[in-house]
Amino acid sequence: QVQVVESGGGLVPPGGSLRLSCAASGFTFSRYTMRWYRQAPGKERELVATISAAGGTISHTTSVKGRFTISRDNAKNTVYLQMNSLNPEDTAVYYCNAQWISYMYWGQGTQVTVSS
Repeated sequence: QVQVVESGGGLVPPGGSLRLSCAASGFTFSRYTMRWYRQAPGKERELVATISAAGGTISHTTSVKGRFTISRDNAKNTVYLQMNSLNPEDTAVYYCNAQWISYMYWGQGTQVTVSS
Protein backbone atom coordinates (compact mmCIF):
# COMPACT_ATOMS: atom_id res chain seq x y z
CA GLN A 1 0.00 0.00 0.00
CA VAL A 2 1.43 3.33 -1.08
CA GLN A 3 1.64 6.00 1.58
CA VAL A 4 3.01 9.53 1.38
CA VAL A 5 2.68 11.35 4.68
CA GLU A 6 3.72 14.94 5.35
CA SER A 7 4.40 16.31 8.81
CA GLY A 8 5.99 19.28 10.51
CA GLY A 9 3.58 22.04 9.62
CA GLY A 10 2.21 24.52 12.11
CA LEU A 11 1.93 28.15 13.14
CA VAL A 12 5.14 30.17 13.12
CA PRO A 13 5.80 33.93 13.44
CA PRO A 14 7.34 35.89 10.56
CA GLY A 15 11.06 35.23 10.38
CA GLY A 16 10.68 31.80 11.91
CA SER A 17 11.63 28.36 10.65
CA LEU A 18 9.98 25.02 10.09
CA ARG A 19 11.17 21.69 8.79
CA LEU A 20 8.66 19.64 6.85
CA SER A 21 9.09 15.90 6.44
CA CYS A 22 7.51 13.53 3.96
CA ALA A 23 7.69 9.83 4.76
CA ALA A 24 7.03 7.42 1.91
CA SER A 25 6.28 3.72 1.83
CA GLY A 26 4.89 1.09 -0.52
CA PHE A 27 7.09 1.97 -3.49
CA THR A 28 10.80 2.14 -4.36
CA PHE A 29 11.49 5.59 -3.00
CA SER A 30 15.01 5.83 -4.40
CA ARG A 31 13.66 5.70 -7.99
CA TYR A 32 11.39 8.67 -7.55
CA THR A 33 11.89 12.35 -8.11
CA MET A 34 10.40 14.14 -5.13
CA ARG A 35 8.75 17.54 -5.12
CA TRP A 36 7.18 19.90 -2.65
CA TYR A 37 4.19 21.92 -3.80
CA ARG A 38 2.09 24.44 -1.94
CA GLN A 39 -1.38 25.86 -2.33
CA ALA A 40 -2.48 29.06 -0.68
CA PRO A 41 -6.18 29.91 -0.21
CA GLY A 42 -7.72 31.01 -3.49
CA LYS A 43 -4.56 30.28 -5.47
CA GLU A 44 -3.36 27.50 -7.73
CA ARG A 45 -1.00 24.84 -6.50
CA GLU A 46 2.60 25.85 -7.20
CA LEU A 47 5.84 23.92 -7.34
CA VAL A 48 8.22 24.89 -4.54
CA ALA A 49 11.20 22.54 -4.85
CA THR A 50 12.41 19.43 -6.67
CA ILE A 51 15.06 16.84 -5.87
CA SER A 52 16.14 14.06 -8.20
CA ALA A 53 16.07 10.39 -7.25
CA ALA A 54 19.67 10.25 -6.08
CA GLY A 55 19.61 13.80 -4.75
CA GLY A 56 22.15 15.15 -7.19
CA THR A 57 19.87 17.66 -8.87
CA ILE A 58 17.95 20.21 -6.82
CA SER A 59 15.89 23.23 -7.75
CA HIS A 60 13.79 25.78 -5.89
CA THR A 61 11.27 28.26 -7.15
CA THR A 62 12.53 31.83 -7.24
CA SER A 63 10.41 33.08 -4.35
CA VAL A 64 11.98 30.64 -1.89
CA LYS A 65 15.58 30.53 -3.11
CA GLY A 66 18.01 31.19 -0.30
CA ARG A 67 15.32 30.51 2.31
CA PHE A 68 14.09 26.96 1.65
CA THR A 69 16.16 23.81 1.11
CA ILE A 70 14.92 20.47 -0.13
CA SER A 71 16.82 17.31 0.81
CA ARG A 72 16.22 13.59 1.00
CA ASP A 73 17.41 10.52 2.86
CA ASN A 74 16.85 7.45 0.71
CA ALA A 75 17.78 5.16 3.59
CA LYS A 76 14.82 6.57 5.52
CA ASN A 77 12.48 6.98 2.52
CA THR A 78 12.01 10.58 3.55
CA VAL A 79 12.22 13.96 1.87
CA TYR A 80 12.54 17.21 3.80
CA LEU A 81 11.89 20.88 3.26
CA GLN A 82 13.80 23.21 5.56
CA MET A 83 12.08 26.58 5.57
CA ASN A 84 13.81 29.63 7.05
CA SER A 85 12.94 33.32 7.14
CA LEU A 86 9.28 32.53 6.69
CA ASN A 87 6.90 35.32 5.77
CA PRO A 88 3.09 35.50 5.60
CA GLU A 89 3.18 34.86 1.85
CA ASP A 90 4.49 31.36 2.61
CA THR A 91 1.21 30.47 4.30
CA ALA A 92 -0.23 27.49 2.45
CA VAL A 93 -0.91 23.79 2.54
CA TYR A 94 2.32 22.05 1.58
CA TYR A 95 2.12 18.82 -0.40
CA CYS A 96 4.70 16.15 -1.10
CA ASN A 97 4.76 14.54 -4.53
CA ALA A 98 6.57 11.43 -5.78
CA GLN A 99 7.03 10.85 -9.50
CA TRP A 100 8.73 8.13 -11.61
CA ILE A 101 7.83 7.81 -15.29
CA SER A 102 4.03 7.67 -15.26
CA TYR A 103 3.70 6.83 -11.59
CA MET A 104 2.76 9.71 -9.30
CA TYR A 105 1.71 9.85 -5.66
CA TRP A 106 0.56 12.72 -3.46
CA GLY A 107 0.39 13.22 0.26
CA GLN A 108 -2.54 14.73 2.07
CA GLY A 109 -0.74 17.98 2.84
CA THR A 110 0.38 19.82 5.95
CA GLN A 111 -0.70 23.35 6.85
CA VAL A 112 1.91 26.05 7.32
CA THR A 113 0.69 29.35 8.73
CA VAL A 114 3.02 32.31 9.13
CA SER A 115 1.48 34.92 11.37
CA SER A 116 2.25 37.04 14.40
